[in-house]
Amino acid sequence: MKHPLPSRRSRATALLAACLALAPAAQAQQPPATDPPATPSALPASAQPPRQFRLSNGMTLIVQPDHRAPTAVQMLWVRVGSVDELDGTSGVAHVVEHMMFKGSALLKPGEFSRRVAALGGRENAFTTRDYTGYYQQIPVERLEEAMRLEADRFASNQWPDDEFRREIEVVKEERRMRTEDQPRALLGEQQNAAIFDASPYRRPVVGWMSDLSAMTPDDVRAFYRRWYVPANAAIVVAGDVDPQQVLALAERYYGGIPARAVPVRKPYTELPQRGIRRIEFKAPAEQAYVSLAFRVPQLQNLDEDSDAWALLVLAAVLDGYNGSRLDRALVRGPERVADSVGAGYGLYGRGPQVFSLVGVPAAGKTSEALEAALRAQVARIAQDGVSEAELARVKTQWVASETYKRDSVMAQARELGSQWVQGLPLDADARMLARLVAVTPAQVQAVAGRYFGDDQLTVATLRPQPMSQREPRSRSPFGPAGELR
Repeated sequence: MKHPLPSRRSRATALLAACLALAPAAQAQQPPATDPPATPSALPASAQPPRQFRLSNGMTLIVQPDHRAPTAVQMLWVRVGSVDELDGTSGVAHVVEHMMFKGSALLKPGEFSRRVAALGGRENAFTTRDYTGYYQQIPVERLEEAMRLEADRFASNQWPDDEFRREIEVVKEERRMRTEDQPRALLGEQQNAAIFDASPYRRPVVGWMSDLSAMTPDDVRAFYRRWYVPANAAIVVAGDVDPQQVLALAERYYGGIPARAVPVRKPYTELPQRGIRRIEFKAPAEQAYVSLAFRVPQLQNLDEDSDAWALLVLAAVLDGYNGSRLDRALVRGPERVADSVGAGYGLYGRGPQVFSLVGVPAAGKTSEALEAALRAQVARIAQDGVSEAELARVKTQWVASETYKRDSVMAQARELGSQWVQGLPLDADARMLARLVAVTPAQVQAVAGRYFGDDQLTVATLRPQPMSQREPRSRSPFGPAGELR
């Protein structure tokens, strides 16, 4: 069971929605605007602040009470992803995620999913560059059983070699469906490999096909034993629960897992870029596609006066909502050069981040013309800036997104887990809020002029070839995409 891997653009947009419920204290820092944002409450009246605990073996527990419905979400977060892999074993973090459904000391292959379904729940898992996550949403009275099941497979995942040999073919088919059959996904892989020199972000999360073909069961077992240790994991529980009761259950089922040290992660240094980099990719496709990726600073500390805050606001001004600058100028403007456009910024991660501008050229327009038009929009902000009213409108839309997020216990659990992975505190939302609403037009204008030169840029261009050149593929022996873990 798999979610599509989150893109830089979707993650940045989701983060904006998650960070900005305009609290009254933060609003006082916002300059007046023509149409000021509405003033919502910071949280729904029924919400309580999250609580964080450390179990006796070093595992983290985070509990978010929300008593509006008799349901609960349990999420297991492991601070391990493709960034922790070694060359030659790309994709192994994702393969471990698959094999976590293939048996334990107590359960046979596939039995975990059957047990959760019998509890009236649903479950899934996901792997990214920075982390791996597993979740179950169940009726709250079934939470104890879900915790017992998750603790068992975290502590004692085991399976025969035959299960691996079958499942690695599923992973390879997943790569074919989501990457090799998708020209833009292949283009993105090549662009990432060109952007980064030292960072493990240069490898795809799903892995290179050659590495998947050469992977062994012992490669997977070794990665699981190395990284699936209590001090490298967090349990997040959100829903109609009492924190102290959840803590007692967590100690009962997770606290007895033997403590082990988290392996030391070796540092690396990304070399300075010296000049523009270009990727030209030919593939059967109906339309061209252009992706511009600029190396930019990432957020290192919530309390720093970082350019990261202004870059995040710049991304929202350019794209993220209807009526964005890119959409108005390049898609709906009188000199239409694009069928679609987008922008995004990662803000934070365990590796370096980039700022992306993407688009599909309109009929009769070249990729080069769209590339120039995208860069011109950033240059225009660098020269002329943005207005107070423009920022106010963006923040109003963030408020609406935040309101919807608070209606979902799943979204609350996912936010708390992703923040834990990055080492952020429980009050990260409020502190991000204070920084973001304090961003001024002058700061946005400054970053637009500082980080978008040739020495930060990697351009990837998809050059369409006739669809008749597409190579035929054999029919997959596996189920539909929704059945792939």
